[in-house]
Amino acid sequence: MTSIMTNAAAMAALQTLRSIDSNLEMAQRRVSSGYRVETAADNAGYWSIATTMRSDNAALSTVSDALGLGAATVDTAYTALDNVIDVMSTIKAKLVAASEPGVDKEKINEEMKQLKNQLISSAQSASFSGENWLYNTTAGALGIKQVVSSFVRGADGSVKVTTLDFDTQTSVLIDTGDSSRGFLTKAIDADLLVMPTTGTPREYFLLDMGTPPAGAMEIKIDVNTTTEELGDMLSVIDDLLGQLTDFAATLGAITSRIEMQDSFVNNLMDVIDKGVGRLVDADLNEELTRLKALQTQQQLGIQALSIANSNAENILMLFK
Repeated sequence: MTSIMTNAAAMAALQTLRSIDSNLEMAQRRVSSGYRVETAADNAGYWSIATTMRSDNAALSTVSDALGLGAATVDTAYTALDNVIDVMSTIKAKLVAASEPGVDKEKINEEMKQLKNQLISSAQSASFSGENWLYNTTAGALGIKQVVSSFVRGADGSVKVTTLDFDTQTSVLIDTGDSSRGFLTKAIDADLLVMPTTGTPREYFLLDMGTPPAGAMEIKIDVNTTTEELGDMLSVIDDLLGQLTDFAATLGAITSRIEMQDSFVNNLMDVIDKGVGRLVDADLNEELTRLKALQTQQQLGIQALSIANSNAENILMLFK
């Protein structure tokens, strides 16, 4: 039946054309954005996972920055400590030289004063972004210092930030509040460093920062310094050198640990990006092929609709 009121062929052609236009719009959006799942409407499950993982990756990026800050702090402390070890070795050599007969001990002591000032300067300069693990001017101890190492999401969805902890009790060289907390300001019993011990304490300290240990002698020499006292001072300096060397090795291990963690975090970020991409990225080869096919279908659909609409014009021929 032919009707001028209802054109079934045109309606079918129009419905097909609408479907093609909808698919064409989707393909164009995927090609322009590069995403197969751009909004929650495209795929709510994948979009939710991708959004969460992108958020975690942003947190990991901040962790990488924090690791860089921690590495800089550790490197600063290590550089200063390396200089301190060199200066301590020079002080040790000066004490050995002072043990020689006929040497001018006063001049050697003047040299040791300058070396001590260099120790103070090195410790004070070991500061990065307000953090100094070698020099403490506060009333309390520096305590545990933390470097952010990772952002972890548990299987239950819980999140936490993990840290690398460092106890500054083993690193402070100078403590102006309490001399016993600093390597270079605390008293060391020389009698405990020699074998056999005499049981008589002979305590020495290297730097006087205003609150020297009670009952201890500062490591400095003059014409009245005895050979026994020089031996005690040499034993104390050698013991300090050993402790500082151990501390430098610890800092080196921490630096290595931070570098490994930073490399892991960067690799983890890349893996997460790749995983998210597999969920939401569009295959441009496939989408471009589909786009070309849909453009062809659109042209055919328009032609079909035009033919369907022209059928009604044929009825006019009956009235001629």
